[in-house]
Amino acid sequence: MTWRRWLVTVLSFVLMLGVSAWVVASHWPDSGMPWLAWPVHAAALATVTAEIITRALKIQASARACGIPLRFGTALRVCLAGDFAAAITPARSGAEPARYLVLAESGTPPASRVLVLFLELFLEMCSLTVVCVVLAWLFHGRGTSVSGLLGLVGGYSTFVLGVGAAGWLLSRRNANGPPPAWARRVGLHAGRWRGIQRTLRSLRDAVGALRQANPGLMLLAFTGSVLHVLFKVATLPMLVFLGDPTFALTMDTLAPLVLWPLALFYGGVVVPAPGGGGFIEGAFAATLSSAIPAGLFAAALLWWRFYTFYLYVLIGGVAAGDATLRALRRGAPAHSPSDMS
Repeated sequence: MTWRRWLVTVLSFVLMLGVSAWVVASHWPDSGMPWLAWPVHAAALATVTAEIITRALKIQASARACGIPLRFGTALRVCLAGDFAAAITPARSGAEPARYLVLAESGTPPASRVLVLFLELFLEMCSLTVVCVVLAWLFHGRGTSVSGLLGLVGGYSTFVLGVGAAGWLLSRRNANGPPPAWARRVGLHAGRWRGIQRTLRSLRDAVGALRQANPGLMLLAFTGSVLHVLFKVATLPMLVFLGDPTFALTMDTLAPLVLWPLALFYGGVVVPAPGGGGFIEGAFAATLSSAIPAGLFAAALLWWRFYTFYLYVLIGGVAAGDATLRALRRGAPAHSPSDMS
C-alpha cells in the first residue's frame, strides 16, 4: 500500500472511532456505562473462536476435496490475513490478494491457490443464500422488514454467483484466441483481453475441479461455511440477552438482532471506505436503537464492533505480518491474484 492509501485508511479509522464516540455519547445511560459480566465476554470469545475455526475448516476441507493438501494452520492464516487486509482496504478489496500471498508463502502451487480462493468464495455465497432462506422462514411476518433485509444479503450473494456463472459460460468459448468484436467495441484491446482470458481459464479449471471434488469433504466444507455465518450473526444476540437477562427472548425481539447485523456485515462491503468509515456504527444506531435496551445499547455497540471487527484486525495483523516475514525470509515473490494463469 502507498502512503496515500495508508492515509485514507487512517482517516477512515479516525472517522469510524469518531462516529462510535458520538453514538455512545448520545446513548449514554443515566446509570453509567454498564459493564458486561465476564461470562458474556467468555461466550463472545468462544463464538469468535468457533467462527474462525469453522471458516478455516471450510477452506481446508474444500481444498482437500479437490486434492490440494492444505494444512489447517495454513487455512487459519489464510482466514486471518484476509480479515486484516479486508479491514484496511477500500471495499475489502485487499482480502483476496492477502490470502493469495499466504498460500504462496505456504508453497501452494499457483493453480491450486486460484482454486482455493474460488472455492472459498463459492461456498461463502452458497451458504449465505441458504442461511437467508432459513432465516426468512423462521422470521416470516415479524416486525422487522425480513424481506428487505434478507433480500439485500441474498441479492448480494446471488449477484456474485450470477457473475461467476456468466464468467464460466464465457470461459467455455472465449478463454483463448483474439478478443471478440463485442470486446473490442467496449475498449478491451488485446493486452487487457489476455488478462481476462487468464482469469476465465482459471475459473474454467476451478469449475472442472469442483465437478470432480470429493462429495463428503465438500459437504463438510459447506457445513463449516454455514456454521461460520451463523456464529458471526450470533454475537449481538448473545451480548444483548446475556448482558441483560431480564430482556425477553422471543422471535420478535430476536429478529432485528440477527437480521440487521447480517445486513450490515455483508451489505457493508459496498462501502468504499476501509472499515466502513463510520457507516456501520451509524447504521447500527439508526436501525437497532429501539431493539436493544437503552441501558445496554452503548455497551452492545462497542463490544459487538470489537468482537466482529477490531479483534479480527488485531489477530489478522499478526497473521499477515507473520506471512510477510516468512515470505521475505524465503525470498518468495509477492504474487497477487492478477498474476494467476
